[in-house]
Amino acid sequence: MTAIVLALIAGAVVGLALGALGGGGSVLAVPALIYLLDFSPPAATTASLIIVAATSATALYAHARDGHVAWKVGSLFAAAGIIPAYLAGAAAGRVPEAALTVAFAVIAALAAVRMFRPSSSRPPERIRPGKAAGAGAGLGAVTGFLGVGGGFLAVPALVSVLGLTMRRAVGTSLLVITVNSLAALTARTGTGGGLDWALIGPFTGAAILGAWDGKRLSTKVSGNSLQKVFAGVLLAVAVFMLIDVIV
Repeated sequence: MTAIVLALIAGAVVGLALGALGGGGSVLAVPALIYLLDFSPPAATTASLIIVAATSATALYAHARDGHVAWKVGSLFAAAGIIPAYLAGAAAGRVPEAALTVAFAVIAALAAVRMFRPSSSRPPERIRPGKAAGAGAGLGAVTGFLGVGGGFLAVPALVSVLGLTMRRAVGTSLLVITVNSLAALTARTGTGGGLDWALIGPFTGAAILGAWDGKRLSTKVSGNSLQKVFAGVLLAVAVFMLIDVIV
């Protein structure tokens, strides 16, 4: 199977998850780029930001068209993560590849465990600006450092901290992901000389098309069912990455 075909398949899966769940697909982008397409960890996290930014912006349009984006609170949440995303993105290039891989695998495993558990979050009686800013800043740092959109963290945070319904949290998380990914990518400008654009292009195109299919899938299949299937795949990927580093 050629590298371009693998890029198309991986991109479709990433887009499907982003469109259906409002996040999570980007966590698969990095290991796909590393293990299927032979990118180095630093190059993979940078390429992932390009793919995630483009795909999230596309999925955001689809959700916004249906009125499922809370623009005001989402913008405030995203703004808090811009500087942390930029700083973490700049710092990631100075971290050893093995440490970056382990950090990514641990975050992916924690995300999978979190996705297996049904959300018990209840909307807060009132929004606490400090708590919302802290959650937004933390999410931005994760995005910048690991090259992931952070939707798997953004959705529960938007529900529990900002009191959004699950459907609006999914749509709003795409706004947060897009902003944070662009901020982190700005910090890495000039460091992507080793990127293989011949593979990133098809990967991104397939992800964008997959995001539209994911949006349609979310209206037909239970969100909990999709989330559990994805969580199982994500946990397996995280374990594989940890074993690969250790062995």
